[in-house]
Amino acid sequence: MAASTGPLPRTMPDGLGLDAYRALPGTPDEMIGPDGKIRPIWRPLLDHLRGMTPEEISIALARADQYLHDSGVFYRQYGTGTSTERPWPLSHIPVLIDETDWEQVSAALIQRADLLEAVMADLYGQNRLIASGQLPPALVAANPHWLRPMVGVTPRLGHYLHFIAFEIGRGPDGKWWVLSDRTEAPSGAGYALENRVATSRAFADVYAGQNIHRLAGFFRDFRDRLMQARADRDARAAILTPGPLNETYYEHAWIARYLGFMLVQGDDLSVQDGRLMVRTVAGLQPIDMLWRRMDGEYTDPLELAPNSQIGTPGMVSALRRGGLMMLNALGSGVLEARAMMAFLPKLAEQLTGAPLLMPNIATWWLGGAAERAAVLETPERMILSSALETGLPFDRDPPPVMAAKLGPDELARRLAREGAGMVAQETVTLSTTPALVEGRIQPRPLSLRVFLARTAQGWQVMPGGFARIGATGDPTALAMQKGGGASDVWIVSRDDVPAVTMAPAPRGPFRRSAPGTLPSRAADNLFWMGRYVERTEGIVRILRARHIRQAESGRGAEPLQEAIDALLETYGIDPASPIPQGLIDAISAAVQSAGQVRDRFSTDGWSALTDLEKSARRMAPRVTAGDDAARALSALLRKLAGFSGLVHENMYRFFGWRFLTIGRMHERALGMTGIVASLADPDAPDGALDLCVELGDSVLTHRRRFSVSTSRETVIDLLVLDPLNPRSVRNQLEHMMTQIEHLPGAADHGQYSALGRAMLRLTTDVATYPPETLDSAELQALYARIASLSDLITEGYLR
Repeated sequence: MAASTGPLPRTMPDGLGLDAYRALPGTPDEMIGPDGKIRPIWRPLLDHLRGMTPEEISIALARADQYLHDSGVFYRQYGTGTSTERPWPLSHIPVLIDETDWEQVSAALIQRADLLEAVMADLYGQNRLIASGQLPPALVAANPHWLRPMVGVTPRLGHYLHFIAFEIGRGPDGKWWVLSDRTEAPSGAGYALENRVATSRAFADVYAGQNIHRLAGFFRDFRDRLMQARADRDARAAILTPGPLNETYYEHAWIARYLGFMLVQGDDLSVQDGRLMVRTVAGLQPIDMLWRRMDGEYTDPLELAPNSQIGTPGMVSALRRGGLMMLNALGSGVLEARAMMAFLPKLAEQLTGAPLLMPNIATWWLGGAAERAAVLETPERMILSSALETGLPFDRDPPPVMAAKLGPDELARRLAREGAGMVAQETVTLSTTPALVEGRIQPRPLSLRVFLARTAQGWQVMPGGFARIGATGDPTALAMQKGGGASDVWIVSRDDVPAVTMAPAPRGPFRRSAPGTLPSRAADNLFWMGRYVERTEGIVRILRARHIRQAESGRGAEPLQEAIDALLETYGIDPASPIPQGLIDAISAAVQSAGQVRDRFSTDGWSALTDLEKSARRMAPRVTAGDDAARALSALLRKLAGFSGLVHENMYRFFGWRFLTIGRMHERALGMTGIVASLADPDAPDGALDLCVELGDSVLTHRRRFSVSTSRETVIDLLVLDPLNPRSVRNQLEHMMTQIEHLPGAADHGQYSALGRAMLRLTTDVATYPPETLDSAELQALYARIASLSDLITEGYLR
């Protein structure tokens, strides 16, 4: 029966429709209590909405969306052979739960966490559950997430599970049910934080006025326990990610930055003498704690999945020898199998001494005759799916089979043939929650992902979570891959709640911690990001000069234009296009490099860089040659300057900044040498010297410094040899030398590395060149020497 909202004034903003709100037929509703009236904790939010005009509501929601856009929050949507980054699908209305109800949920989930820990310990330890027949051997042995090499490997911390999640939903009786267990590498905790920030911006007054439990303390206590548990205090804590193509990579980078952990990929790591090491610009450094965010079987191609391209050979060996603590333990994905839920209710009484405080969805493993008979008896209540699949049935493609749709004969044949590999579960009726849909508040089904972390005080439940909201009234459309949304979860208290932060409690006098080490892969991406950004600027300046002259002369091909076109062709740029694809490719390469180091890159810097790419793509089909193109390119140049200012004024001056800076200076030195070699050649056309000074952004400086007209000597002196000109080759090389001297191993007890020696010789030679000796051949030789520095940098630090 549809629930009634009780009395509500009919003065709602245009069409918002709260007075006509009804839950979906036959379902409970998070906003509507059993008495058919609105729950008290929802009143402040509803009163706030009631007092807003439609325009004010749109502005409030836009604040949340703008935050997510500026922060670059995305998820990766997979299609037929492709993947696309999609904006985060925030459902703006939060889910509100009373603190008293949440305490009951928390106690039940902590009990379930202890149960799963006990099952995990038995499966990889004494194996009594299978030996006594309480778990079918095939259910474990056939599971690809059960990892035979991990049997007998005791975790260094004494526990197998440290960070887990449960998908829960409220059933028709108003009680919570566990829909799935997530013990492998559960995602969503970082997105829960982003949902909180975005939603609190949309409803800042309501959020500040209610006693809503904060999330920071949950992460702080988890982080502090892990850092205190390290055996080697000089070793690092890291998060292992499959890489940027993973659908939740944004979250991996966000969590790493939030907790202060290093973000690593499999090829960043190696195992040496039983210890896990990360390749950094300072050489191999130990990692003592690894929080993996990939399926366990892919972590070690030596002992686990041999075809894995994202793992580290020897990882299992390091765990076996106690040289690494990992969370969660490898092999924990075996607990996620859907069929496991059929046995947990009985195992709970044996292993915890009490029945489950929160039941899971009714599940039958169909390897037994009695279970198959039950399905044949009541097929209308059952859905069929693979016994070893994980997550909610409707998250997967192909979707589960409705038993009743098969027909009695076909159902019987299928169960007889495939029963041991299948489970039956009762059809799910989920409660609904308010969602804004096309300007109106409508009921949508939800499931709630709740996170648990093991802290010094035991299991701690995140006071909130990650709600998945259906795209329609159909509960099978919860997955974001199928159009579902995500919502914040507010746990509301009647009393004041503490304003917790991530800051640890003070212990003794303050000690400045050493800056983190920089993985070689991250240094490589920062170096090339610097090069691509600087290359983009060089291309933009050349293109702008071309279109300014075309606008002034009204002519196309002439000697100076041909010289400009030749410069563009060295970059692979089509001179005929006002905003050529080669320019967009250079910007995209910078974005791709930045995307590989999101944990080390500021939100503002990322927004500025992606905005540059979007602007270039938007301009490309619209801009015409001549003055229109010159103005558009000037706009891109200003955006580039804004990005450079954001990054280089705000980035911490350590190894990451140094490699980014070295990349920019290296590319600028190369570009300027190439320009001068081409345009200061004695055979260059009229106007080439003035063009050269213009491309070096040194017109005013040349006028001040040289009272004579532009000559080859003045151009070479200003753009190649002048140490005070920030565009000169010498200035770039001297600053490169300064940065390289601060890199590890550049100078050991006064003895320079190969890179340091090459850099010193080159800087000295440029400083002592007389302008008149630098003919075109010498400039080309100088270009080759500068280019060779990239190989030495790669050899010394980036491999």
